[in-house]
Amino acid sequence: MISTKYPGLIPSYEHERLVALQPYQVMSTPGQELFNDFVSIVAKLFDMPIALVSLVRAEDVVFIGNKGLPEALVVDREDSMCSVAILNDGLTEFKDVAAEPCALVNPRVAQQMHLGFYAGQALRTPNGQAVGSLCIIDRRPRELTSLEGSLLKELALVAQELLRLQAAQAANPTLVPELRARLEGPVQQSLTRLTTLAELRQWESSADTDEAQRYVESRLDEARYLAQTLYRELQAALTHAGQ
Repeated sequence: MISTKYPGLIPSYEHERLVALQPYQVMSTPGQELFNDFVSIVAKLFDMPIALVSLVRAEDVVFIGNKGLPEALVVDREDSMCSVAILNDGLTEFKDVAAEPCALVNPRVAQQMHLGFYAGQALRTPNGQAVGSLCIIDRRPRELTSLEGSLLKELALVAQELLRLQAAQAANPTLVPELRARLEGPVQQSLTRLTTLAELRQWESSADTDEAQRYVESRLDEARYLAQTLYRELQAALTHAGQ
């Protein structure tokens, strides 16, 4: 299947995982507009240049939502840290990719792309199988706060519902357009507030002032509100579609 140099990448339940992935193979082509919109929002929420939604297939990883990396990017499974994220229940975080690379994958791709930080959360099917990940990547080392880690987990729940919605769209082509129309206003309002809070913080003399920290906290609160709004609307759309 893949190089035995990294056997730890292949879980004992790999057959069941690949079976669970099959309904989502229709989304194997990069450039999915819905997912690209979503990861653009995720990148903005964390102020990071790269955000991705991946599907981890038998031999490779395909990015169906891509913000910040070359289009149509598909990498070998042994070259992607998303292959590691699907092995964990919690957050997978590499704070300094160059200084402490992941031992379970080939570090070559991360080095070539000058990646400094990676955080990913596994995306699971309704029966609990991990089929991909939502990840954020920076060019420099950094560390997520506990609140930021919680936010990424909430956004991963949104990504899971997006996977379900996209699969359900085959039977109901109006699902995604109707959802996009319904969410356009609330999403833009939240993004505007997030931008305003970021600009206000920049006016502070130091990032460590109490006022600057309040702006950071308010920004995280707004981001969580947006994540919860997206999740709620997705669940409503899926329920209406009988999923």
